[in-house]
Amino acid sequence: MTKALLALGAAAVAMTALPAGARQYSNQIACSGWRNGVCVAWNRLTKEQAAKVAVGTVFGPNYTYYVPYSSLPQTVVTHYHLKPGFRYVTADGYTYVVDPHTYAVTQVIAPGV
Repeated sequence: MTKALLALGAAAVAMTALPAGARQYSNQIACSGWRNGVCVAWNRLTKEQAAKVAVGTVFGPNYTYYVPYSSLPQTVVTHYHLKPGFRYVTADGYTYVVDPHTYAVTQVIAPGV
């Protein structure tokens, strides 16, 4: 009887467990709804979703988490020849270079420079 209860309990926990990526959130927010070219809804991305941000992803003009050029690590600025006229997003060690006119990611810089 005890073994049956333990097995039943373990099965219940296994059935309710979600994949780790579905529950672990990044510090990156992305637009999830647009109206007339303006972002009207935001969602925090899971780490799995954030890892899929690629060249061409659009953050939009009103994205709250653009970081100032002056706060970028100098080693990254120098190594990748980053310019102050662009917009930048940093999350989980990545730096995303965003075109100031289209608001699309033009370059993804992985951590480690």
